[in-house]
Amino acid sequence: MAGLVVVGVDGSASSLAAVEAAAREARVRGAGLRVVHAFLWPAMHVPLGPSPLGPPEGGMRNMVERLVAEAVERARETAPEVDVSHAVVTGEPLTVLEAQSRAAELVVVGSRGMGGFVGLLVGSTAVHLAAHGRCPVLVVREQTTADGPIVLGVDGSDVGERAVEFAFAEAALRKAPLVALHTWTTWSATMPAPQDASEPYMNPPGALAGEEERLLSEALAGHRERYPDVAVEHQVVHGRTREALIEASRSAQLVVVGARGRGGFAGLLLGSVSQALLHHAHCPVAVVRGAHASH
Repeated sequence: MAGLVVVGVDGSASSLAAVEAAAREARVRGAGLRVVHAFLWPAMHVPLGPSPLGPPEGGMRNMVERLVAEAVERARETAPEVDVSHAVVTGEPLTVLEAQSRAAELVVVGSRGMGGFVGLLVGSTAVHLAAHGRCPVLVVREQTTADGPIVLGVDGSDVGERAVEFAFAEAALRKAPLVALHTWTTWSATMPAPQDASEPYMNPPGALAGEEERLLSEALAGHRERYPDVAVEHQVVHGRTREALIEASRSAQLVVVGARGRGGFAGLLLGSVSQALLHHAHCPVAVVRGAHASH
């Protein structure tokens, strides 16, 4: 088996959409797919079998077996050529999926699950797994599209390097164009060296934008050579990162961001931009943590 894609399921419509997306990811990667359900109830000592007064097909364990079987069937219908396995693991979803992510090249989850509260746009498992997973995490919404480019948020940080690599590889697998988007404001821009040393704070119009163009080009350097078939569009936007990426997600099939970037506070596992995208993006979001991330 070339690799492993893991998808978390709980019987919700959101998790079934994640199963379909995970099956497609496994197919293009030539990887196996593991359907995983975190079975919390045994740890809480809840009776698992059918009630003596109810039908023999009742009970928590039978319900879990049915929802996992439905997910496996959905995966096989989506990608018949993929080797699909399944596992029911006792434990809390975040703990179970974080452990599964150690052996996976990608973990896929729905944006909301059975425990989602009305009004919340994204479930707690999706947010926490994006922060704690040991491999890239793909968060899928119920409605997805195969059209449009892959949008990559680039900030030029060292921890964002893995997100750049993931986005190029994903674009190559999907045979999709890549939009590399970098934003800047007057306060966040890299200050170029002054042309006149006697006036250190004076730069010609456009100098700041030019420095940001250079930063974007440097962040992509090397990747374009490794993926010559990926068509890449550079976008340097003067404005706020969250708003620009959310707007770009309207026409994208996937948005890829790092878990944290420039300006991230030490100790925070998930940055404000990636959190905002998980809540408000109009397409699936892949969050990629930096190399050797640990906590």
